[in-house]
Amino acid sequence: MPLKLDCSCRCGAVRFSVDSHAPVPFMRCYCSICRKTAGGGGYAINLHADRRTLQVEGKTAVYHAALDDGRGGCTISSGERHFCPSCASALWVYSPEYPELCHPFASAVDSELPKAPSLVHMMLGAKASWVVPAIGAQDACFEEYADMGLEDWHRAHGLWID
Repeated sequence: MPLKLDCSCRCGAVRFSVDSHAPVPFMRCYCSICRKTAGGGGYAINLHADRRTLQVEGKTAVYHAALDDGRGGCTISSGERHFCPSCASALWVYSPEYPELCHPFASAVDSELPKAPSLVHMMLGAKASWVVPAIGAQDACFEEYADMGLEDWHRAHGLWID
């Protein structure tokens, strides 16, 4: 049975719950979007959850990030970064490319989360110069995207909850 995650913003105006088969907070993303919208430590941690189980109390606001198109312009991300309009707490990310999923930020989760046996550090090529990642001996590091997604990592480590 998946783990129910109870979550909230800092001021309490938004509360939500969602079920997760993959609740271990193992992946740290250092990209500028995650770092600036949800990563006070220089990174953000997103979890994997079943969007069909998402229940929300309160109103959220949505941010669509501008993405560098590599030609001097930008495109607008289809990803929806939900946050509290009162206190600006980052809550979850939803992408229409994966309609069955949503990705709560670990920082919004009030439930106890399992401890990760190792970490994945991704988008290190985009980290801020002041960030010194705490990289453990068993951790994996990637300049861009990780070689495994959230579900695959949990399954490979025997941490997927049926």
